Amino acid sequence: MSYFGTDGIRGKFGELPVTPEFSLKLGFAAGKVLKQLNPGSKPIVVLGKDTRLSGYILEAALQAGLNAAGVYVHLLGPLPTPAIAHLTRALHANLGIVISASHNPYFDNGIKFFSGEGKKLPDEVQDAINQALEQDIVIEDTASLGKSVRVKDANGRYIEFCKSSFPYHFNLRHLKIVVDCANGAAYSVGPAVFRELGARVVTLNTEPDGLNINKNCGSTHPEHLQKAVVEHQADLGIAFDGDADRVVMVDRHGQLVDGDHILYILATGAATRPAGIVGTVMSNMALELALAQAQVPFYRAKVGDRYVLQALEENAWIIGGEPSGHILTLDKSTTGDAIISALQVLTVMVEQQKGLDELVADFKLFPQVLVNVRLEQMLDPFEIPALVNMFDQAEQQLAGHGRILIRKSGTEPVIRVMVEGDNLQEVTELANRLADAVRQHAVAA
Repeated sequence: MSYFGTDGIRGKFGELPVTPEFSLKLGFAAGKVLKQLNPGSKPIVVLGKDTRLSGYILEAALQAGLNAAGVYVHLLGPLPTPAIAHLTRALHANLGIVISASHNPYFDNGIKFFSGEGKKLPDEVQDAINQALEQDIVIEDTASLGKSVRVKDANGRYIEFCKSSFPYHFNLRHLKIVVDCANGAAYSVGPAVFRELGARVVTLNTEPDGLNINKNCGSTHPEHLQKAVVEHQADLGIAFDGDADRVVMVDRHGQLVDGDHILYILATGAATRPAGIVGTVMSNMALELALAQAQVPFYRAKVGDRYVLQALEENAWIIGGEPSGHILTLDKSTTGDAIISALQVLTVMVEQQKGLDELVADFKLFPQVLVNVRLEQMLDPFEIPALVNMFDQAEQQLAGHGRILIRKSGTEPVIRVMVEGDNLQEVTELANRLADAVRQHAVAA
């Protein structure tokens, strides 16, 4: 059995596999695999977390398991997920572990691994950990146990790393920025980065209590940031999710700037055009057309930063991301980093001496309508000839100015019907028509 999903282990705290008992065993299994890969040494693991209350328990359990396996643990405390990836490399550790459920509510949690290079854990190492989980915890020799130490300057190290991604001869002294930290992992380091670069910073949701992470705030609820930017007469706003690997922004008028906007800015506004941009099947068609006009190649990967990263590496490109604001800039960081992504947009603003609204003035997202069709039991719509024929007709109708995307949910019996195009009425009617057809054929089946 594999306990790993596409992005580590995640679920509701207290239910397998996100329990103290499992975490203890997971730490031991990971430690044993590290010992096998590094014979004759005591490997080092860096361990960080976001601000969820359950993080204290999972941290203690993982730490105990790792120490029992003979591994040294460097405890980082609450820090963004990309900070763990960076410090894994900076501290020359063999493995990085972050305890977080990203943008999920407080009652969820998860465990994510990074290799010694600060990248996704190779499949063969993940498989080895899965196999080791089938074995009992056996302490062979007390003298071989590992130790744990707390890294006292972890915040400062990461702040300096983020600042190094911003041109040294630039500053943000002319900007007033509202920063929403989602009561999450960036509550301390996020505002500090922008302040130390000279910006006047107004903070929102920087008082985590273990239960308020992502609660009506951050990148998943940007409406509060939009209001605050206008009220404070700020130049822009920046919102992170709970573990600060996603970012959305707000211009001075309170208009949302999402991941597609950010990719557009980085592709067309920077001093040097990128070799290409990777989006996903959910990226708005307006982005694809705008990049084609700018003569910047564009590739759609499957949904998920793992697939965006894979496509970037295959094409030897450096910039990619998702509409949700998970942006990769591989020349700056090995993983999606909300703070660094925001700094790259700010770099373009300073270079061009333009406001955020001016950078996206010529870029308008197509209307997009998503209808979720809930079924009694899952079916594959592409196995029904009549539905396939309807999908083909819809694609022909939208050719050149829109598209459709029909997806099966991976977790529930739901078919997601997405239609986008330059005409809202056409898109809405077509999405409802296709959804009704899927629903009717499901009942007939």
